[in-house]
Amino acid sequence: MAHRLTKIVTRSGDAGTTGLADGSRVTKDSLRIVAVGEVDELNSHLGVVLCQPLPEDVRRLLIGIQHDLFDLGGELAVPGASLLAADLPARLEATVERYNHDLPPLREFILAGGTPAAAQAHLARAVCRRAERSLVALGTTESVTETARKYLNRLSDLLFVLGRWLNRAQGNEDVLWQKNRGGDTPT
Repeated sequence: MAHRLTKIVTRSGDAGTTGLADGSRVTKDSLRIVAVGEVDELNSHLGVVLCQPLPEDVRRLLIGIQHDLFDLGGELAVPGASLLAADLPARLEATVERYNHDLPPLREFILAGGTPAAAQAHLARAVCRRAERSLVALGTTESVTETARKYLNRLSDLLFVLGRWLNRAQGNEDVLWQKNRGGDTPT
């Protein structure tokens, strides 16, 4: 790392711009900065999941993913950079298959809930989907790596499966959506 953050308040963004790692400046609402922010938010949500009691293999997996997401943020901060290993999406896909293997097939949609760790994993999945949409939007005007797009797509699948897996590991069932359940709401 060429520069360490020694001064946090710089005032350089007061006019609504921010610096990219290549030295260029863009507006804080640019598609690139939106994507960087969404990846950062996703990483923060994984940090919240990691505050929960987790099996050690899941803990190691999520910490590794946090590092991947930091690399992805770096890739986004340097237009034209490619920092994610090309095999990461395939590795995530294999991990999805491993955790999904013993889960019962879904016959209904499920709601986020169950254990705190599972609910947080589902929240991270929703944020991951938003980060993916931001990356796709950025890709309509600027270069985005195929690996980055595939990575976020596979990661959202993994977070969905982990939400289910974490519930089951704690003895909970999936929280199933029930059609027309809204009738339980007071009028």
